[in-house]
Amino acid sequence: MNKKEISEIKKQFSPSNCAITRICGCYVDGEKNKKTKLKEAFLSLSEEEMFKYFEIFKKTLSGTLGKNLINMEFPLEQEKEGGTQEFLLRLRGSKLQDDTILDEFYDKVIESYDYGENYYIILIHAVYDIPGKSSDGQEMFDASDEIYDHILCSICPVNLSKAGLCYNAETNNIEDRIRDWIVEMPDLGFLFPVFNDRSTDIHGLLYYSKNAEQLRSTFVDELFGCVTPLSAGGQRDSFNALVEETLGEDCAYDTVMNIHEKLNEWVESQKDSPEPAVLTKPEVKRLFEECGIEEEKLETFDQCYEATAGENASLMAANITNTRRMEIKTPDVVIHVDPDRAELVETRVIDGRRCLVIPMECDVEINGIHVSTGEGTEYPDEDAESSRAFQVLCKQKKLI
Repeated sequence: MNKKEISEIKKQFSPSNCAITRICGCYVDGEKNKKTKLKEAFLSLSEEEMFKYFEIFKKTLSGTLGKNLINMEFPLEQEKEGGTQEFLLRLRGSKLQDDTILDEFYDKVIESYDYGENYYIILIHAVYDIPGKSSDGQEMFDASDEIYDHILCSICPVNLSKAGLCYNAETNNIEDRIRDWIVEMPDLGFLFPVFNDRSTDIHGLLYYSKNAEQLRSTFVDELFGCVTPLSAGGQRDSFNALVEETLGEDCAYDTVMNIHEKLNEWVESQKDSPEPAVLTKPEVKRLFEECGIEEEKLETFDQCYEATAGENASLMAANITNTRRMEIKTPDVVIHVDPDRAELVETRVIDGRRCLVIPMECDVEINGIHVSTGEGTEYPDEDAESSRAFQVLCKQKKLI
């Protein structure tokens, strides 16, 4: 699913567009005991409750694609009878009216979700009547020829509210506040099946994780049977390791800067695409070739890629580069620079030491204080190029 398709489903979580038929829930305590269950027609809820649930459902489809929201495909073995996909199809097909299959689903979640405190499993069934679209992209609600029959699950922590004082309007007094158990925004969730090309695709699901660095591979494996991709940080670390291992001793400052400049240019060219920019193994290799990395260095590229990222892994461009900020770091100093102006930071040898040099041609501030840049001051010829510069001294082995 891409951003537009996710947004289209999120729009259904409102009173005017609501397509939810039924809501079920199971409250689980820290000892993995089912404390209470819910099973009702969604429209029978009070308006206040509906709005609070809408917020939870929207949050389950929020975040960054490739980080918090991840498209997953079922392995072929899971689409056979007895597989995880077949179970989810039965759950959807029951329209959440079969207590036996609901209890089986709750048990699967409780067994695979490693969480030592209270939480609330929310499951909804919805049927979206997909409107047709005209050639100019306008929706035609009277031209629908397909429905999107789906389920959405949200797993929400339930925490005790903080202690404090409150105003009691009935007694007109400031009193000790009664502490309640509050259902928080979801920690995990999923949408099944996916809504690809504005149509039902039963071969995949959209997985949500509040923490992009903790995708809970055990939960994904046991509940869905899918391979958990690298987290956003894992992809960044894999790409960095790939660059270092491929270049070896030739992993120089200028070469690495060139790789990120080329990568940012490619991301910029993809910004109008509804699909997130993704780099496969051949595309990463092509990037290295365009940056002038020698063929000899690329002989071991395939082995390095498979060892660091995985044989069939792809890397989200947004996870491995920051198009808004470039970071240059030494043990004692960190420099942040706009990627479009990264050429301002240069490497030079000054007084026998390797330095990072930044021209001071504009306003300079230190903790918000404007400082003089020495305009009009004369310097010896030897230091003419570096006199009006901020020099960051660092050891050669840390820089080049």
